[in-house]
Amino acid sequence: MQLDFGILVEYLPLFIKGLGMTIGLALLTVVLGTLLGTPLATAKLSQHKVWKRVASIYIEVVRGTPLLLQLYIFAYGIPLAIPSFYISPFAAGVLALTLNSAAYVTEVIRAGIQSVDIGQMEAARSLGLSRSKAMRKVIIPQAFKNVLPALGNEFVTVVKESSIVSIVGIVDVMKITNVVSSQEFTMFEALIFAGLLYFIVTYSISKLIQRMERRLDVHARH
Repeated sequence: MQLDFGILVEYLPLFIKGLGMTIGLALLTVVLGTLLGTPLATAKLSQHKVWKRVASIYIEVVRGTPLLLQLYIFAYGIPLAIPSFYISPFAAGVLALTLNSAAYVTEVIRAGIQSVDIGQMEAARSLGLSRSKAMRKVIIPQAFKNVLPALGNEFVTVVKESSIVSIVGIVDVMKITNVVSSQEFTMFEALIFAGLLYFIVTYSISKLIQRMERRLDVHARH
């Protein structure tokens, strides 16, 4: 078998464009997942049994079913069940990835909240803040500082998992890879190059996270 990576050079702009979609989609997913995961985490820690139960059910259902199934539900299931309801492939991908990521981010934020010294809550309550306001003003800001590295790792995970959205037509790295391999009959070369792009991105982010963790450790000691 003779490999020819040179033929991929003319498709490099398309791969870069696909990589931009992959990174942008992953970033949007983590941001939205964090926005959704934060209230879910507070609900799970809540003394209100109903909210706590709702959060627990959501987490168990989402984490207990495949991401591919969730993507199919938004991309194909809902439009078939409700013909008048149109959802674009991009929106379906964002929804599936966000709801899936939120289930994992919820546990990350919950752990971050529990890592904050209980005395912080007691001090806030003694100053007249309600439990919910103390959580928003005092506990959650400190918790986010603790979970930043974990959220970075979630971003790395989503970058890799987002490749699944290519099956619904979103033009990410894997979609470009499939198009190039079918046009030029260079599947192996295209797959290797796509893997290299994913590795460069995830490796770079992982190194940045490690530096962030070291800095946080240094600040914590001082």
